[in-house]
Amino acid sequence: MSKSIMLEKAKDFAVDIVLLCRVLRNEKHESALTNQLLRSGTSIGANIHESKYAHSTADFISKMQIALKECYESEYWLELMFRTSIISDEQYKKLKNSCGSIRHMLISSINTTEKNDTTDL
Repeated sequence: MSKSIMLEKAKDFAVDIVLLCRVLRNEKHESALTNQLLRSGTSIGANIHESKYAHSTADFISKMQIALKECYESEYWLELMFRTSIISDEQYKKLKNSCGSIRHMLISSINTTEKNDTTDL
């Protein structure tokens, strides 16, 4: 999967997170978990975007690994919000699936880059 598709999916996910967090702040007055989700959910795409300007293969992998960690963190906050009834089952499933799709692309991209990296040879 090309990086541009992954970046677009990450941007779409970030938009969904921003919109969800706006609703949660306005309707449920939830801030602590919302702030955590907003930070991690928008950081995924930012790190993928930043990886386009990496100085080296190691820098690229580092940015992608940070994006992957943010993906895992976003999944954690979403699950916590679902289990505490802050978000609905429908919201949770949609966002979890979207995040999972990005996570799989990130893992594939990292693995492929590491496999093809010949700088240590």
